[in-house]
Amino acid sequence: MNTSQCQGLPNCEKTISNSPTNGASIKDTLPYRRTYSITGFGGITEASGSGITYQGSVGDPYGSNIIRVSAENSSDYKYVAEFKAASSAIWSVVIWNKILPGGFLNGWYGHACKNFTLNSGTTQHVAFDENFQGAWAAAPGYTIPTDNFGGYTSTWGEFDFGSAIYYSGWSGFDVSAITAQAANIQIQGMKICDTATETCSSISSDGAKFNNAYAAKDSNVGGIGGNLPAGQLRLAVVLGYEADDAMK
Repeated sequence: MNTSQCQGLPNCEKTISNSPTNGASIKDTLPYRRTYSITGFGGITEASGSGITYQGSVGDPYGSNIIRVSAENSSDYKYVAEFKAASSAIWSVVIWNKILPGGFLNGWYGHACKNFTLNSGTTQHVAFDENFQGAWAAAPGYTIPTDNFGGYTSTWGEFDFGSAIYYSGWSGFDVSAITAQAANIQIQGMKICDTATETCSSISSDGAKFNNAYAAKDSNVGGIGGNLPAGQLRLAVVLGYEADDAMK
């Protein structure tokens, strides 16, 4: 996929279709019929921009488009990710909007809107609101490694939920080690699967195996990862993923 972040890389916007279909305006194509639960979410902000700088809703107040929910209530929401840890380590997860208030394309430079820790054998469900582009980073321990500018450099899970501009309500996701490889740090394993179609994107620990996922060499390639039509979405996320892990 890689349309949600492009990770600040040059020419990445070449992989993105930045016009609504049939000559419609961005506002005309917004899939803002929030027919699923919105309990806990803030308001929706107006979309703006195009291409790599396209900004969907960032929540009003900012960051209120990401909420933690219980397993019991998770089925009430349209876009949900369930996080599990495959290893015995404690894992830290941070989640951010691609774009900050003011239109700055640098949400991953220390501007997480939601964070949590995860123990082995436990799960955390996170719900996301409509027309939301962002990512999460995960690493064992209590901190996420960063580069000299404060950017998160561990393995990423990128997402675009209910995109209004690119695919008129389509969603996408991928696992990416681009920032980890750029920082020359250990690549953490991660696997993301759509539970309905069993479409997956994964990178095994230490970068031993990439499956439908982004390595640094793919930084200008589009379409990698899951690309799914409009509708409810359930993602199963495994942190510390090993290619031969029983949780795969």
